[in-house]
Amino acid sequence: MGMHQPFIITNLKIYNENTVCEKGYVKVVDGKIVEVGDLNTLSEHNEQYEVIIMPEDHCLIPGMIDVHIHGVAGADTMDATTEALETMAQTLPNEGTTSFLATTITQSHEAIEKALINVADYMGKTQTIGKSEILGIHLEGPFISDKRAGAQPLDHITEPDVNVFKKWQKLAQGNIKMVTLAPEEPGGLELISHLKETEVVPSIGHSNATYAEVDQAIESGATHVTHLFNGMRGLHHREPGVAGAALLRDELFVEIIADGIHIRPEMIRLAFQQKTKDKVILITDSIRAKCLKQGRYDLGGQEVNVSETKATLENGTLAGSILKMKDALRNFSSYTSCTIRDLIQITAVNPAKQLNVFEHKGSIATGKDADLVILNENLDVVMTFCRGKLAYKQGENDE
Repeated sequence: MGMHQPFIITNLKIYNENTVCEKGYVKVVDGKIVEVGDLNTLSEHNEQYEVIIMPEDHCLIPGMIDVHIHGVAGADTMDATTEALETMAQTLPNEGTTSFLATTITQSHEAIEKALINVADYMGKTQTIGKSEILGIHLEGPFISDKRAGAQPLDHITEPDVNVFKKWQKLAQGNIKMVTLAPEEPGGLELISHLKETEVVPSIGHSNATYAEVDQAIESGATHVTHLFNGMRGLHHREPGVAGAALLRDELFVEIIADGIHIRPEMIRLAFQQKTKDKVILITDSIRAKCLKQGRYDLGGQEVNVSETKATLENGTLAGSILKMKDALRNFSSYTSCTIRDLIQITAVNPAKQLNVFEHKGSIATGKDADLVILNENLDVVMTFCRGKLAYKQGENDE
């Protein structure tokens, strides 16, 4: 397929923004969706288009957006190299991810700053179509609680600081889009207010906050919860904690790692029943070991043991995941019996809206970026298009 050659995908079920075309088509020109409809309304004069005819049991959904991912295929955001980001961008379409937030980890200020500068430079100079697109940075730490650090290195945890954040946002050329922090720590509420004012998503995570403290965080502008149930004060009948507040408060989107390890399937079902499709966002929280063999790898300067199913520190603490977005999609479907429309909401619509990019991402509609994923009847990823360019085809370059 040529770089800018217009194309039509036909003969499959298309989940466009508001309806479903049972046997539909989508036209793409210069990386944008220009037409969507039922196959019987497709005009005959399409000689300039390459036509891709799919089996009828396949469906087309919007590309998935991962707002929390550290690494894949040996690369990590904290490597602070062009090569690492390029590896991530090239590999993620294999799992149906067409855009993402490059996510940092609690480290020295120097290491974080190098990573921020590197992502901003990559976004400004190196990023090209046909790969998963970096939409910005998710700053996970260092403004978190040492009581709920999880796999975040304790030595580098610092109190939330608006001035430090301002410096970092300048280094990142305004590309920090989300910050995970503990609102109960000194300076936490002030930082949340600043983030809200500057249109950065304040996310409660790695936090030991009480329900009352989460209330304060919401009043200050918090709208998001990092990996629900993980790295937070849990649900107790006399103190609902962060988990209880996350389930009860409609203001909060919740991230879910649907690998069946970070959260039992029954708890995922409970969260989905409580939050509904409108407030859940699927993430991977994956690390460099994803797509690699079992063994020992690095995460934030710590050694991580990786088995077939999970990644842990020496003490057994879960250390990110090796989850692929396509598997998160399938797992969530299995755990909750939700619809494909629900899956689209939690993998594309909700993250796009939360990141304020829904004008051009997150759904199949005329004028939007042609970030498209074709699934077969088993919800396997068959093809991924990133901004109108084929980025993955099943059977080619599969790991």
